[in-house]
Amino acid sequence: MRRGEILALIGPNGAGKTTIFNLLTGLLVPDGGSIRLEGRLLNGLPPYRIAGLGVARTFQNLQLFPSMTVLENVLVGLHLELSVGFWRGLVGRNGRAVPEADGRVRGLLDRLGLEGLADRPVGELPLGQQRLVEMARAMVSRPRLLLLDEPTAGLDAEETRGLISFLRELRGSGEVAVVLVEHHMETVMEVADRVVALHFGRVIAEGPPEEVQRDPAVVEAYLGA
Repeated sequence: MRRGEILALIGPNGAGKTTIFNLLTGLLVPDGGSIRLEGRLLNGLPPYRIAGLGVARTFQNLQLFPSMTVLENVLVGLHLELSVGFWRGLVGRNGRAVPEADGRVRGLLDRLGLEGLADRPVGELPLGQQRLVEMARAMVSRPRLLLLDEPTAGLDAEETRGLISFLRELRGSGEVAVVLVEHHMETVMEVADRVVALHFGRVIAEGPPEEVQRDPAVVEAYLGA
């Protein structure tokens, strides 16, 4: 992949899409082959080391802290950057985040349409907004590679449009490479530069979205007639 590229992984349940994410982030160790980030071998590194090298992800099943605020959940994504103790670095004596981190998080929340929600407990938010909070937590560390596992699940039409706009902004900036696991084909067609279709752990098609969508093997295995 290259910076600024959005790659979509598609395929039926059980195709191996989330397994790839788990391999890329160190939750699983590959039996063979190599995983490299800008030439550096990632095989066998623990997840925190891989995160420190610039790989961030969201999860198909949300991994948030429901009783903590939106701001606090996103600040967790900065823990690798802090040279002081984790909570002491995030929260000052008056219970507020340090200004630099606070400003970065609030700006990112605004970009994702979550303005005004920073001080709300994340458990009070609907599923769609919680997904955007998890994306903000992944993005706040300014990763080189961002892995998004079904980011539109639970989003309404307006939130989905906002997410598409945000992904286009990321692509235009050239800041980060994005791998997108997504079942919503309209989103894939709108944002992906390249699509890889999987079926039972095998690549059955790869190329521009329009070509992959028309590929007979993809239609038979995943999209249907």
